[in-house]
Amino acid sequence: MVAGFPGALDVYVTYQLSGPYDLRIRMNATALHKATPVNLANHAYWNLADHGSGDVDESTMIPTGEVAGVAGTPYDLRRPTLLGSRIELVVSGGGGGAAGYDINYAVQGDGFRQVAYVRDPASGRAFQLWVDQPGVQLYTSNKLRNVKGKDGAVYQQHAALCLETQGFPDAVNHPNFPSVIVRPGGGVYKHHMLFKFS
Repeated sequence: MVAGFPGALDVYVTYQLSGPYDLRIRMNATALHKATPVNLANHAYWNLADHGSGDVDESTMIPTGEVAGVAGTPYDLRRPTLLGSRIELVVSGGGGGAAGYDINYAVQGDGFRQVAYVRDPASGRAFQLWVDQPGVQLYTSNKLRNVKGKDGAVYQQHAALCLETQGFPDAVNHPNFPSVIVRPGGGVYKHHMLFKFS
């Protein structure tokens, strides 16, 4: 058992600036001896206003595709929505129950497709997120407090957001979820994402 998983993996990640405003991330994993779950995620924090500008409450986000069960709830972000207009209405898990988003969105479609669009209205900065995975975890740095950062900025709750593309959390315990198991000789886990900034 390696790091709590049943089998060892050969893992590599490639970061590529594929255009003037494009960041590609490719993750690959191969099971070496035993079948093992693999669900790698990129946990970069983004604040399109500026690193020391405060919170992301004014950012808007649109996960693309129909998502069952979110209509009429604070989690419905299928249309441009200011996160700050709903962020206090949702409580994240993980103990402590801090206000903010910490939820996995199931996205429709297969293959490499756009799954989200985030824009800061004040700066005009935006990005599209493209990926080949079935889920996107939205996390709004709910427990961040007094973290010193770049140029002396001090980051507080909701100072940035993460969009973690991934397989569904806890997929190994839910047979109706897409499998996250990689088997020796059974192919390579591949996870490709693209942030297209504008």
